[in-house]
Amino acid sequence: MNFLKKEDVMNLIKNVFMDRKYPAFYIASLLVIFAASAYPVYMGCVTLSAYLRQGFVMAEDYPKYVIPYAPLSIAVITIAVLMPVFYKRFRRFPLMIASVAGAAIFFLCEYGFEQMRVVEGYRQLPLESWQYSLCVATPEVLKSIGEPIYAENNPAFKIHFYLIALVILLAVTHILHGFTRMIKEEEYHRKKLLIVQLAATVLFILLCILACLTAFYRSGTIVVSPLSAFLMGLFFIVFGIVPGISLCCLFWGKRRLFSVLAPSALSVAATLAMYAGELVLTDGVLFRFGHGSFFTPIGGLPFAAVDLLVIFLSGAVTYILSSAINAGSGFPGPSAVHQESGERKEG
Repeated sequence: MNFLKKEDVMNLIKNVFMDRKYPAFYIASLLVIFAASAYPVYMGCVTLSAYLRQGFVMAEDYPKYVIPYAPLSIAVITIAVLMPVFYKRFRRFPLMIASVAGAAIFFLCEYGFEQMRVVEGYRQLPLESWQYSLCVATPEVLKSIGEPIYAENNPAFKIHFYLIALVILLAVTHILHGFTRMIKEEEYHRKKLLIVQLAATVLFILLCILACLTAFYRSGTIVVSPLSAFLMGLFFIVFGIVPGISLCCLFWGKRRLFSVLAPSALSVAATLAMYAGELVLTDGVLFRFGHGSFFTPIGGLPFAAVDLLVIFLSGAVTYILSSAINAGSGFPGPSAVHQESGERKEG
């Protein structure tokens, strides 16, 4: 070892370590994504198999929430597998290209699934109309009325589902790209930013799973229980936070207008868009979170005071998190990063 300089030995050890670190992250991320996507992909395979075999899908064989979660899972898996390729081949804009590619894959798969037909008895409907009936009515309502409420060729629920799917898809793509960049470029000062973004995204995905399994315990009445109100409000708030935090991480260390105010505004806009989707889905009447003036629509508006509070909280929480991230409350600021980089070079 005498013929090797100390710096050469350290660089060799560092390269070996780095060469193993990214493959470990890549494999681990794929395993997590495959595990999380297993059931949606299975639902898609069952539906597609039935359709190819007989040209339609029987209602009793139709797995719930095939769309949008099967197309979403296919898109996420594809982007996760190809992320090293995007990062290597498109060095200038890997995140943008991966995001556009993921959205294109999702909409292509979604369109394919929407062309399938569901048959119940003597009636045949597009898969999207059948899915719509499951969105509007909870299991309890379906049991009470005995037959789904069909809205043939009604695309209303797509606004709701497209928003959810795109927020998850873009957030996961951003996280995968962020960790890839962090490891390959040794930008470990971004680690805590990505952890915050990852936590918000995981929480939202868990809320989506809970909604699929329970529909937030709605009973079919316009006034929901306190538990349903809490879960629905939390869902709306976290839905807005996810894209807001993603934008904050994208503009981390930039001017306050872009790194704090713009993410907060995006969170408010995203929550408003989700409320708009709900309004279209429920024919202009929102679920009420309780009784009394605080829960009653204001004047001619469809929103109650509690709905405005939910929208405000989405932006406020994003503002607080964005300010903490950029101010260095437990997170390194740009100056600390430059200082750390300088110390590494001097060492």
